[in-house]
Parts: sequence; C-alpha cells; structure tokens
Amino acid sequence: MLIGFSVGNYKSFKETVTLSMVASSITEDDKELDENNLFEIHHKLKLLKSAAIYGANASGKSNLVAAISFMKWFVLNSSKETQVSEAIDIEAFRLSTETEKEPSFFEIVFLLEGKNFRYGFEINTEQVVAEWLFQTDDYAEKMLFERDLDNFILDDFPEGQGISDKTRSNALFLSVVAQFNGKLSGKILLWFSKNLQLISGLQDTQYRKETLESFENDRHRDDIIEFIKKLDLGIADIQITNQPVFIISNNKALYASSYGGSLYLNSESKPTVKTVHRKYDSDGKQTAIELFDIEKHESEGTNKLFALAGLLLDTLRTGKILLIDELDARLHPLITRELICLFNSNETNPHNAQLIFTTHDTNLLSSKAFRRDQIWFTEKDNKGATDLYSLVEYKVGKDASFERDYIIGKYGAIPFIGNFKELLGELDA
Repeated sequence: MLIGFSVGNYKSFKETVTLSMVASSITEDDKELDENNLFEIHHKLKLLKSAAIYGANASGKSNLVAAISFMKWFVLNSSKETQVSEAIDIEAFRLSTETEKEPSFFEIVFLLEGKNFRYGFEINTEQVVAEWLFQTDDYAEKMLFERDLDNFILDDFPEGQGISDKTRSNALFLSVVAQFNGKLSGKILLWFSKNLQLISGLQDTQYRKETLESFENDRHRDDIIEFIKKLDLGIADIQITNQPVFIISNNKALYASSYGGSLYLNSESKPTVKTVHRKYDSDGKQTAIELFDIEKHESEGTNKLFALAGLLLDTLRTGKILLIDELDARLHPLITRELICLFNSNETNPHNAQLIFTTHDTNLLSSKAFRRDQIWFTEKDNKGATDLYSLVEYKVGKDASFERDYIIGKYGAIPFIGNFKELLGELDA
C-alpha cells in the first residue's frame, strides 16, 4: 500500500510537495464514501483507495507521475545499469538560480508485510547525495540506515554491513544491498517492481500484452470479456486468433505461425485480437456473428479499454497500486467513472488496491464520487514552480458543487486564457 510520496527540485517542482494517501479526519455527509473509499490498516491508520489529480495543461500533473516513475526506475536499476563515470539522468528545477545546483529529493512511504517504511534519497547528476530508510514499529520510527555521500550509518540494517564500500557514488545503497541478496532490501525492490505500476493513458497500447497474457494463461480471461461486455461497446465476445507458438532458434526468440499448411518463422508476429459482434436480420433476430479486427475496426476508446483490462483486473485482484496519467483520454465520462468506481468499492476492490490518476474530466468532480481528501490539484506560480494541494484544504459548503467551483476558479489549478479576439484583431490589421 502507498501511504505517501514526496518530491522536490525535480522538473517543475521547486519546493518539496507531498501526495498523501492518508485519509484526513473529515467525515463526509455520504456515509458510503467513508465505507467504500477508505480502508484501515494497523494502528487505525486509514488510507484512500483512489486519488484524482486535476490541473491546467503544463501545470505539473504528468511531472508528478514522472517523478514516481523515475524513483522506481532508479531504485531498480541504479546498481546494475550505470557505470561509475556515468551521469545520473535527473532534471532539477531549471527556472531558479537557488535550485540549479541543489540535489533533487524523492521519498516514499509504504506498507510492506504489515510494517511502515519511509525510504528516500537526494541526488544530482553526479552522485547520490543522501539516502535513508526508516521503519515504524508500535508508533515509533527507527532508523535502519542513513547515508551522507560516502558516509554510512547502519543502526539496524545488518544486511548492509560490509557493502557500503561496494556502493558507487552514483548508485543507491539499497539497490546494491539487494544485489548482494539482502533480505529486506530485496523485498523492497520487489515491492517497487511488482506493486507500483505506472502507465500512460495516452500510450496505452504497450500494455495490451498484460491482457493477452491473461487470455493465454486463462488468468482473467472470463473477467476481461465480462468487463468489456458491461461497458456497452457492442461486443459479445473476444477471440485471440493465430495464436503464435513460441520458439527459440539460434538463441533468438521467434514466433511460429501457420498459413496454408506451411509453418513460417518471424520475430515480429503477434496475436490478432478479434471482437465478436452479433448479426441480425430484418426482423431483428440474430442470424450470425461477425468478427472484427480490434485494431482496424474498433474505436480508439475500445482499444484502450482492452489494452488496460488485464492490468486493471490484476491490480484489483492482487491489491496493487496503479498510477495512470490521463486516465480519461479517449474514454466517455461514464466509462471513466465506472473504472474509478471499481476501486472505490468494497465489493469490487476487497484487497484495497489503489488508483491514482491525472485527469481533465470535471464530470468526475462530485461529492458523490470522492471525498475531499481524494481530490488534488497542481498549479504553477508566476515563477513556473508547481504546487500540489488537496481540496480538503478548502472550506467547502455542504451543498457546494465541486465541478462548478473548480471551473470558476475557486480552487485554482485552471488555465487563465488570454483574449483571442484581440489576437485575431491584430492578425487582421
């Protein structure tokens, strides 16, 4: 479970901001929100099942997802994919002389095997400036290790003994310890790898392999088909045709496909997804079925839903964390709402999976769908720095319309558009 994430001096974030999944002490008028949108872990800590992030274009929404994505990548790869002389591919906030030579800050708080961990680091393009790992037990936080450049303090981290001198200046200590079979560090890296999933709602086709794998091993096949049916897309069934046979030839991965009784080998073949549609006669009776190639004949929205179906259902089944940038792209608002409702429900989300997404869909801004602490905004100041804040910070009336108040600028995080009439007048002059 994700408890919180903080980032500072990275891309458009100058100051450190925090996205918190900890539920505030507010009590909403709609009791179902408190019953379905929250879950409780140890020590009566309540977490949110979802969070929506709004903001104008170029306000920093995608940069927040990029920050989490970078942290995941660096944790998993810094010890094995960089050389001692390589620069770290980090982009600090570039619009201030105060920050251009300062390190970027990343910290995540998460739940692993019933225990809270707080892990973070500060880096620049040359080295890891600082790194730390803390664990919370019985309300008290204890340090496991701290790093200040090449100086290490290991208070309660025996698996790290003797490994600090094997850690390059541009690699994370936690990642190196995991490479030496550290038990706890290995579990943390596995949490980053398996539990923290980040995807782009604009480039979703690359995730369809998850859905195809679900069909191949029958893991979620029936659920995926039922999921597609319920979204009123006119699809009665889904078939995967020309299923390839996986072959290794001369140490190269090949797909074998048959045509006209002959076997052909190539490295680019892929399964063809067919959607099944019912065919009717003039009396409205079904007479046959038609198979459509999903990529050629179905809409962009349908292709997106198919591509994400396997990942969405696996996340709900296993209680993982899913971050989607531009969730609503190419989707009808009612379908987007239903996807979110899958997470904000004890019935469809019994394992407390978490969904964090960026969106421009103001139809979702409703007190019937979200608690105030589930709604977040990004806004840039006049010096180009992004701030991140929650609707819970505002005093909101009992009958207030979140959508209306957002559109009129009550919460900020909207674009202030110039006068195009004046511009067009100048062009005509």
